[in-house]
Amino acid sequence: MSATSLLHLDDEWSRRLRLEDRQGRLRTLAAIVAHSGDSWFWGIGLGAVFLGGDSAAKTWAITLVAGIAGLAIIVMGTKLLVRRRRPAGEWGRIYRSTDPHSFPSGHAARAFLVTVLVVVLGPAWLALLLVVWAPLVSLARVAMGVHYLSDVVAGALLGTALGVAAVVFLPL
Repeated sequence: MSATSLLHLDDEWSRRLRLEDRQGRLRTLAAIVAHSGDSWFWGIGLGAVFLGGDSAAKTWAITLVAGIAGLAIIVMGTKLLVRRRRPAGEWGRIYRSTDPHSFPSGHAARAFLVTVLVVVLGPAWLALLLVVWAPLVSLARVAMGVHYLSDVVAGALLGTALGVAAVVFLPL
């Protein structure tokens, strides 16, 4: 199968998953879930854990922030090399203006990295929640029209790989 055929298939499946132009509860839920992977959201949450937690919680928060920061550098470097434009659309103007490139999805990468780290570091209740949440964030990004399906698959693989590498090679 040629690269052009794969891109066409990716575009077709991504369009089938889009909810951006529809109204209703499912679209609203998709928008909320899509935003739940925003870096500022995680920054505020992990900052609160750091400020209000004991030394173990502080270490946990610092580990996640360091992972997210390292991943952001890799994602942005890849986006600048690949330079794939986001799908056309109106939703997510802030993403479209500050980061016009879509491959790989930083939201998907972040969601899966955090999930892998929390599965290893705990707590178990949060790990279970994130195992469900990470794929939903990824699909919501496609549903809201700011990514192609291949963007979120690549982001999920990248985030998972970096999370596994951190677990294997770093003293977590």
